Amino acid sequence: MARTQKNKATEYHLGQLKAKLAKLRTQLQEPDKKGGSGAGEGFEVQKYGDGRVALIGFPSVGKSTLLTHLTGTQSEVAAYEFTTLTCIPGVIHYNDAKIQLLDLPGIIEGAAEGKGRGRQVIAVCKSADLLLMVLDASKPDAHREILTRELESVGIRLNRPPPNIYYKKKKTGGVHFNKTVPLTHMDEKLVLRILQEYKIHNADVLFREDATVDDFIDVIEGNRRYIKCLYVYNKIDICCMEEVDEIARRSNSIPISCFQKLNLDGLLEKMWDMMSLVRVYTKKVGNKPDFEEPVVLSDDRGGTTMEGLCRQIHNTLVKEFQYAMVWGTSAKHFPQRCGLAHTLHDEDVVQIVKKKKSSGEDGRGRFKTQSSAPLRIADREKKAALKT
Repeated sequence: MARTQKNKATEYHLGQLKAKLAKLRTQLQEPDKKGGSGAGEGFEVQKYGDGRVALIGFPSVGKSTLLTHLTGTQSEVAAYEFTTLTCIPGVIHYNDAKIQLLDLPGIIEGAAEGKGRGRQVIAVCKSADLLLMVLDASKPDAHREILTRELESVGIRLNRPPPNIYYKKKKTGGVHFNKTVPLTHMDEKLVLRILQEYKIHNADVLFREDATVDDFIDVIEGNRRYIKCLYVYNKIDICCMEEVDEIARRSNSIPISCFQKLNLDGLLEKMWDMMSLVRVYTKKVGNKPDFEEPVVLSDDRGGTTMEGLCRQIHNTLVKEFQYAMVWGTSAKHFPQRCGLAHTLHDEDVVQIVKKKKSSGEDGRGRFKTQSSAPLRIADREKKAALKT
């Protein structure tokens, strides 16, 4: 690929090579089937709270110190590298929500191939709702590029939405290609070449955006994870004001100092904004709202609609749901009567009304208290007159 000239004539060949590379990388990352059925040692800890945040970075950048300051959980800190050897969880209590914070061992270049237990670290990152990439502000930006490259190679895409491409495999019928926008990077011939590389000869493909070859390969692979990432630059107390100002103006970046406890509140606010958590307070009929423990919703965990709220409270509540009364910024007037498709906003108050139960077909319950005879005389069946 490096030796191939990049022009209009070679783009089909390059697209086919990219597909071949992606397929081989996926095969390399699959676990060895000959190694037996026993599971390998991992760092995975049980999910807890309303969101999960993972700390990732090179050794000795201040991840353990940051965990200790934010959660109060003691993580071993020392002046040498690789002090943390396993996953250490902690809980941040912020805005009536519980956010799980995971301190992971430092990773090095080549972690995707398994160097320095890098595969276990990256496996935990795939289960997180937000990544905090902790970087040393006094070191060059090459560290950020190396970490991004390692995560990209194992299927983690940072700060990118999933490609808006409809793709479905079929049994027969050939490949049906369509688009709703003009395409500058792809065409039907290139799509067919890539599908042939994966031995797919029957599929429906619809492009709803001007996607690239890599985006289409990600959709075919189907195992990519799109995660928000916040770049945390630690040790700003040894930098000058111009460098700190330049870091603060970058997108999805925030400067902090764990040693002097600078800007930790700003870090929590930025984390809350990026996770987009929605707190919903419930209310019983005739009572005041319960402002003690809200139900916390997010797009990554069930969505922020009324249906997501019902499923989080109880699975059977969706079937028994009749309507809901909503107070808050998502309502046009107070209270607003809403259905399951209504999208909730932060700090809304919701009162759910369930359907009335009817046990029998006639609605009288299991044990009848009345006879089944007609109530009106006119509804009774008249018998035929007796023959004399």
